[in-house]
Formats: sequence, C-alpha cells, structure tokens
Amino acid sequence: MTSIQRRLFVALLTATGLIWLSAALWIQSSTRVELNRVLDNRLAEAARMVGSLVDQDGLQLNAAMALAAPALPGEAAHSYARQLSCQVWGLDGTRLAASSQAPQQALAAVEEGFSEDEVDGLLWRVYTHVDTARGIRVMVGDSVAIRERLLADVVQGLMWPALFILPLLAGAIWLSLRSGLAPLHRIAGLLSQRGAEDLAPLEAPAPREVAPMVAALNGLFARVRAARQREQDFTAYAAHELKTPLAGLKMQAEVARLAPDAKTRDHALAQIRRAVDRSDRLVHQLLDLAAVDQGSDGSAPRPLPRIGAEVLDLTAAAARAARVDLHLHCDDALATLSPPLPDLLVVALRNLVENAVHASPEGARVDLRLTATPTGWQAEVLDEGPGIPTAARPCVTERFYRGSSEGGGSGLGLAIVETAALRLGATFTLTPRLPQGEVARLAFDAR
Repeated sequence: MTSIQRRLFVALLTATGLIWLSAALWIQSSTRVELNRVLDNRLAEAARMVGSLVDQDGLQLNAAMALAAPALPGEAAHSYARQLSCQVWGLDGTRLAASSQAPQQALAAVEEGFSEDEVDGLLWRVYTHVDTARGIRVMVGDSVAIRERLLADVVQGLMWPALFILPLLAGAIWLSLRSGLAPLHRIAGLLSQRGAEDLAPLEAPAPREVAPMVAALNGLFARVRAARQREQDFTAYAAHELKTPLAGLKMQAEVARLAPDAKTRDHALAQIRRAVDRSDRLVHQLLDLAAVDQGSDGSAPRPLPRIGAEVLDLTAAAARAARVDLHLHCDDALATLSPPLPDLLVVALRNLVENAVHASPEGARVDLRLTATPTGWQAEVLDEGPGIPTAARPCVTERFYRGSSEGGGSGLGLAIVETAALRLGATFTLTPRLPQGEVARLAFDAR
C-alpha cells in the first residue's frame, strides 16, 4: 500500500498544480483583456493624433505617418518594431497617405470606430477616426497575430519564473511532510524495537493529532497485559487445583487396593469419588470461565422457562448428592421471553445454583425464580446456607478467592457469574436472606 507521506505528497502536489494551472488561465485571460484594452486605446489615440496634425503648422502627411508609426530603437532586435499601420483617406475615398508597412487596401470597411477586417490575408484590429472639418478619415491598425504573439510572450514571461519555482515548492512540500510525519516514524521505530514480552505503556512525545493513537496503543497494551496475567493465573491455578485431587486420587486408589477390610475400601472409594467430583466441577468451571471471557455465544434463542429447566437438569446430580431440593418458578409473563446469549445465561445461572447447593445443608431447599419487574425481569437463586461473611463480601467475586477451605470450592463460581453478567448486560448483586442464606440476583433492564 502506498505510504501516507507519498499519498499526501501526490495530493498536495496535484492540488498545487491545479491551483497553478487555474492561476495561469486566469492570468492569461485577464492579461488578454488588459492588453487589448491598452492597445485599443493606443490605436484610438494614434488615429486622433494623426487627424489633429494633418495640415497643422504645415506638417506634411508623411511626417504625420512617421509620428503615428515611429521606428523604435533597436528594432532589429525584436519583432514588435513598426507594429502600427496608418492610412489617411479622403472622405471621397481617395487615399491620401499611408505608413510604410500599411497595405494598399483600406484597413477597415466601417465608417468610424473599432473593427476587425482581413486585409491581404492578415486579420487587423483597426480604429477609424473621421475629421469632417479636414475632410479626412484616419485608419490606424495593428495585426491581431502580433497581438496574440505579444500576449503569449507576456504570459510566458510571467509563467517561466513560476515553473522554475514549482520544483522548489515540490521539494518544500516533501520536506514539510517528512517533518510533519516524523512523530509517526519515531513511534514506529520504538514499536519495532520492542520485544514480544514488552507490554509497558508507550512513552513517546506525540502531537495532538497522534496522541489518541498512542493512548489507544497503551490501552491495548494494558488489555493484553491483563489478559496475559489472567492466562498465567488461570494456568497456574488450574495446575495447582488439578494436582491436589490427582494426588489424592492416587493415594486413595492405593489405600483401596491395600485395604484390609471392606469398610476401609469403601471409605477410600468414597474419597476417590469426592475427588473426581471436585475435579469435574473444577474443569467445568474453567471451561465456563474461558467461555465467558471470550463472550461468544452462537446458540439458538429459546424461551426463558426452558433455560431455567436446563439449569436445574445440569445441577440435579449435584443436588441429589448433597440431598438438597431444587425448585423452579417462572412468571407467566416471561413464558415467551427469549433472552439473548442463552448459553451464557445458562452458565451464569448454573454456577449460582451449584454454589447455592454446595453452601446449603442437607435437606435444605434452593429456589431459582424468574420474575418480571417494572423495568424488565430478574433471575434469583435463594439458598438456606450460612450466607457470606461480611468481611468476605468485597472479595467473593474475585477469581480464585475462597473464604474458607471447607467445601472444596475453587473460588471461580461467582467470578464466572460476574463476568457473564457484564457480557449479558445484567446487574449482579448478593444480599443476605433472613433468617439465613443468600439471595443471588441477576437483574435485566429491558428499557
């Protein structure tokens, strides 16, 4: 792709050339008008002068002709010597006198004033002056071809300096563009010198027009740095959390193999199952976390009651193992509602229900309520567990935060819900429930 500097240079040079051409055309037009006006005035003045000098103080006609069309100094060095031609005619049509370069035929056919006539194959611009008192008609003219040549010489004389300056102007434009784009080249140089691991903010002085680009790059670096940090935390935590149950599995499998009696073997197998369940939940939560971080959801839309039923189906096994009852309620007004990103909504609700199940004692009840509100709708998960300690509330949505080691949680569930809520455009809140328990709420504003 053509560089910005080259494109700007071509654009500016083209614009300058067009302006220059327009100026040349304007100069030619205005010069033509002014030159013709000056030459016409000269023709009229010469004709009146000749008419006033004839027979005055004994001045002869030939002498008057010399005054009307004088020889110019150095006439051999230029082509404009003796440009004017003068004729004096009697009112009866008799030719009385003429300048040396004048043709034999009358220069004009009109009685008086300006005219253009072709005589001897040349086009003449003529002014005819009539003096009835002296009985003469004076015709003074010059060749239109000579006028055009004079105009061309004048315009060339004006344009040659301009054409000489044009390359200098092009060089000045190129240098100005190079200087103006120097900050971009400097930023490009700093970026090219960076290693792949260097995500520090770009510290480079930039003009006002380039500053937004530098700010955008620094914002991108910050997001990539945060994403990389999350990836590193994700990898480190996943490795640590998977290592622990795997080690336990190995140990309990060995205990079960060497168990001296059925009771010891059954206890070891129960511990193995518990470790497998914990690992399975951790893997699912890690996959959920990756899904909500990506924010992609290509699933087909489906009604809200069906989504609620899916959530309960996915958590039914965990509820049975914990001996907790699950209940779903959906307002009739929401029966036909099909929210966007349904799979992401399932992920958020499933993690809320799983957290509620693991926090509830045996025989407790967990409710998933989908209700209409004045501004939209909300999803609530209510449990009968001990609730979240006050000191832990500011941190419970942080990734890998666990208030206690009891229950074997991974510290990812509420972090997944909060991230999913951002993607879904919902508001996520946690409030205590009386007499005990917690209410997790996702509020959707339909306005």
